Amino acid sequence: MSVVIVGGNERMVCQYEDVCKSYGCKAKVFVKENGALKKKLGTPDLLIVFVSTVSHKMVISASQEAKRNRVPIARVQSSSISALEELLSRHCKGR
Repeated sequence: MSVVIVGGNERMVCQYEDVCKSYGCKAKVFVKENGALKKKLGTPDLLIVFVSTVSHKMVISASQEAKRNRVPIARVQSSSISALEELLSRHCKGR
């Protein structure tokens, strides 16, 4: 399963990727928008948006691209590891 995470804390990117790997998911993490985000998203199985730590512009562009490709979107208020683990436990196999 592939996952794209939009938002979050820069210092926790490696931890987000490690948690996703432990659930059997490949992860791409976009904390800041560097260039066109829609070209980099691809077609993941799940788009995770950390609402509290992401710009409105990034949310709009990621949501539009996800809707265009029919990718489910999971919005999480907190950008903590425990919130990510809870979400992945509902959506992914593993652990």
